[in-house]
Amino acid sequence: MKVAIIGGGASGLMAGVFLSRAGIDTTIFDGNEKLGKKLYITGKGRCNLTNDCTPVQYLDNVVRGKKFMYSAICRFDCQATMDFFEENGCPLKVERGSRVFPVSDKSSDVIKTLTHALKKCDIHLMEKVISLHSLQDKFVLQTEKAEYLFDKIIIATGGKSYQATGSTGDGYNFAKTFNINIAPPRSALCPIKLKDKFCSDLQGLSLKNVELSAKTEGKSYSFFGEMLFTNDGISGPIALSLSSFISNKDKVELSLDFKPALSKEQLEERLKREISCNLNKEVAFLIKSLLPKSLIEPFLQTCQIDKHKKLNSLTALERKAILNNLKGFKLSFDKLYPIESGIVTAGGVELDEINPKTMEAKKVKGLYFIGEVLDVDCLTGGFNLQTAFSTAYACASDIIGQI
Repeated sequence: MKVAIIGGGASGLMAGVFLSRAGIDTTIFDGNEKLGKKLYITGKGRCNLTNDCTPVQYLDNVVRGKKFMYSAICRFDCQATMDFFEENGCPLKVERGSRVFPVSDKSSDVIKTLTHALKKCDIHLMEKVISLHSLQDKFVLQTEKAEYLFDKIIIATGGKSYQATGSTGDGYNFAKTFNINIAPPRSALCPIKLKDKFCSDLQGLSLKNVELSAKTEGKSYSFFGEMLFTNDGISGPIALSLSSFISNKDKVELSLDFKPALSKEQLEERLKREISCNLNKEVAFLIKSLLPKSLIEPFLQTCQIDKHKKLNSLTALERKAILNNLKGFKLSFDKLYPIESGIVTAGGVELDEINPKTMEAKKVKGLYFIGEVLDVDCLTGGFNLQTAFSTAYACASDIIGQI
């Protein structure tokens, strides 16, 4: 049996490891000059390769494809991934949020572990696959250099984010060749662009322990943690996570709770105390005790209060405006950053086209799709790479079982 894997990223490499170890004649094609190019930049070069959690906790972090991933994560879970890397010479550590990294903090060590684990696997770098079609019970794979014949094809080409790493959506075109439906690719885990002009003045400001919320189409989403202002919007962990839930929405109401640890009633009591103790101070003095200095002006402009106004002359309506904006500061949603800016791609090969136990296309025997090319995306924390590893295992297991 001869198997071709198109794409030498996380899912392609892991599938190659399992297949080659089983003695299957396996060839990996990749248009880049080296394997695992996108892996090099994940986790800011440190590679958050999985999350130290149970299958149920993993599924709680799947945005799209939760039901589809159930079988795959139960067969090859996060612990199995950790065991694989540890047993193959890559010691790991667990950090905040149960994120798992190599002890070395080097993504290159993750790639080395995967490539060293490949057994007698034929690697074709700088050889981009340009077409694919079936011929009787075989597949004809055409590259820029030659034509090949294979029994099985695994498409592990990734999505469309970080296109400089080779993720240019080729897998979608291969799927369309076989009349396999594609959910429109769109950005996920990406910064959010705002219409608010004050963003440029706040560029680089990081807020910790805040809650970012969105309302859209009758649904509400909220994330607590750290957020960062960019020159034209917001980024940081909670903004990236929220983006995955609003990726296909046009009308979104965003708000920011600066003091989520306090109820509205508790915060109101605090404001009363602060005001009564500083009656002759300006309102900017009060806000300075609650928010970073650079936020004072845009905050008070939103409240429509002069920053020089004395606290003893604040009206009841003005006090209410301060309270309401501290607990629900409105942000004007514009759109998400383009798909190239996303950490992962939402959309891809529609899941009802794929057998969730084997990753084989239902319409085409011997054709498999794994990793980010599928319409599965997760939140940050190592869950997306775990998806790559779990789908690779499901696919490889099915092929190995046919020997």
